[in-house]
Amino acid sequence: MKHIYAGVLCVLLSLTAAARTAGDSAWVHTHYVKKEQYIRMRDGVQLFTVIYQPVDSSERHPVLMTRTPYSCAPYGAALSPNLWNSYWHQYVREGYIIVMQDVRGRWMSEGQFADIRPFNPDKKGTATDEASDTYDTIDWLLQHVSHNNGRVGLFGISYPGFYTTMGALCGHPALKAASPQAPVTDWFHGDDFHHNGAFFLMDCFGFYTKGFGYPHPRPISVAPVQALQLPCADNYQTFLQIGAIPNFTKLTGDSLAFWKELMVHPNYDDWWKARDPRQHVGRIQPAILVVGGLFDAEDCYGAWNLYKAIEQQKPATHFNKLVMGPWYHGQWASSDGSRLGNVQFGGNTATWYQEHIEVPFFNYYLKDKGSLANLPEATIFFTGENRWRQFTAWPSAAVQYKSLYLQPGCALGWTPPAGATKPYSEYISDPAHPVPYTGEVHYVRTRDYMTDDQRFAARRADVLTFETAPLTEAVSIGGTVTADLRVSITGTDADFVVKIIDVFPDDFSYPGAPQPNKTRDAGGPHPMGGYQMLVRGEIFRGRYRHSFTHPEAFTPGKVEQVRFDLPDIAHTFLKGHRMMVQIQSSWFPLADRNPQQFINIYEAQDKDFQKAGIRVYHDAAHPSGVILPVIPAVVLNGQ
Repeated sequence: MKHIYAGVLCVLLSLTAAARTAGDSAWVHTHYVKKEQYIRMRDGVQLFTVIYQPVDSSERHPVLMTRTPYSCAPYGAALSPNLWNSYWHQYVREGYIIVMQDVRGRWMSEGQFADIRPFNPDKKGTATDEASDTYDTIDWLLQHVSHNNGRVGLFGISYPGFYTTMGALCGHPALKAASPQAPVTDWFHGDDFHHNGAFFLMDCFGFYTKGFGYPHPRPISVAPVQALQLPCADNYQTFLQIGAIPNFTKLTGDSLAFWKELMVHPNYDDWWKARDPRQHVGRIQPAILVVGGLFDAEDCYGAWNLYKAIEQQKPATHFNKLVMGPWYHGQWASSDGSRLGNVQFGGNTATWYQEHIEVPFFNYYLKDKGSLANLPEATIFFTGENRWRQFTAWPSAAVQYKSLYLQPGCALGWTPPAGATKPYSEYISDPAHPVPYTGEVHYVRTRDYMTDDQRFAARRADVLTFETAPLTEAVSIGGTVTADLRVSITGTDADFVVKIIDVFPDDFSYPGAPQPNKTRDAGGPHPMGGYQMLVRGEIFRGRYRHSFTHPEAFTPGKVEQVRFDLPDIAHTFLKGHRMMVQIQSSWFPLADRNPQQFINIYEAQDKDFQKAGIRVYHDAAHPSGVILPVIPAVVLNGQ
């Protein structure tokens, strides 16, 4: 009977939600009108723009705009369902004029598209960039859209987050507030397609060959069908079969201009530097709300580091706030932020953010409504303890940087290692059998891998695993983690992946969760006892240990320091849990394979890949470990 009641309740809730959505849809269709408009830029190129305007003319309305390379469909008379079936319905109910625009060279807009088009600080005459396109659009809207109140807000997630950053540089006095969310910021050091110089092959290849990279020589409303078909549904096996990067390049054909650009810029040169908007953010004038996800597989780096760059360059009085929640890419804009994969967060963090931070932010700056007096400098969700924390600065001024050292016998400890009979741990890195980034078999890269159970990796001979004893008190980590390794290799290049892991107690389970099936017939939830939760993982291409601009070969057998940063984390390792560090030299096919020779990897052939012996040292003369930003419990308890 209990199961029948639960089923009936689910059906009733679904019907209620459907009825509410239908009601919202009817309300929007009654109270809004849609207009499609070409807006001419200063160089004569026209950008396709969709304007959703309230019918109500009894008051003046603010403008909230997003610029996108992903299409502002639906085209024609139909209204975007986002106006009623996403949290955008809150802006609709507030009477915002909602504007969406295809950026130049994409979909229905004219012009030539350029990926991460650089900001031009010295524009003259008809010279354009994404900032000028934003300025010209705002100017047109204020002059031609009736009953606007002269205030504009800008927001966007991912690539639209990049356009939000660029738009915030435009200098238009009507642009009062902008929220770059998971903003594409640096495609070499940490966003999307490279991490510390290592090529994120699976995401980049999939993104460009599934349609985004193919040019739009004229305005189009329907994407062209691409014929590229890969051999099987197991991405690990598929990418291994394709082999070296030049084999992928052959598959891309002649149409993917940006892929070709990537292939000729393997190092951090001026071409890359020009495409990082952080060098210009001192020019930003509107209030800024930077938003991102702790477990964003695409643009976690961009959110943390855009905020920090603005902090370093802005005037002291400029409004620049940070929000980081326990989210995958864009999850904060969804209807549920209660979990990611097998890991639960104790509540709907997405709707809390929407209702308590984002909507009040725009209402305050665009409508003079409410107050932001209680919005702190940084609102950060700490996983593990599953709690929002507020900070007057990020990272907190109270952070204490402490080294957690690798120890003989696969241990981790807060004291430096002493002398050891064997001063290192070692493994063989074989590009023919790279370490997978997840234990699952699938085709499309998962978003859940950011919190995946790492027990599959701990069982491999080419993954080093070190862990503490069960913690006697909680440890909260908030800020940038630094990997600090002493290594030697038998080749002339190698990658290093460092993972920070929370090991749950063997008897752990979430309250109310059914127990995993322990019989021969598999079933039930994932066993959480002993779960090895990935808190943060990052890869580093060893050739860049001294400079991202001027790579250097390793000397085989020579002990060298490899030190690099992992994106910030915010996590509390609870009492009774263990802290774990894993080290490996491949993360496939998330990142491309290193041939473990000092050659141009984008030109390497299948025959160039070779095994390498990797030693990671942990003795008094060559200590290795991770440097953790520990927030004292007394500071957190005082909040």
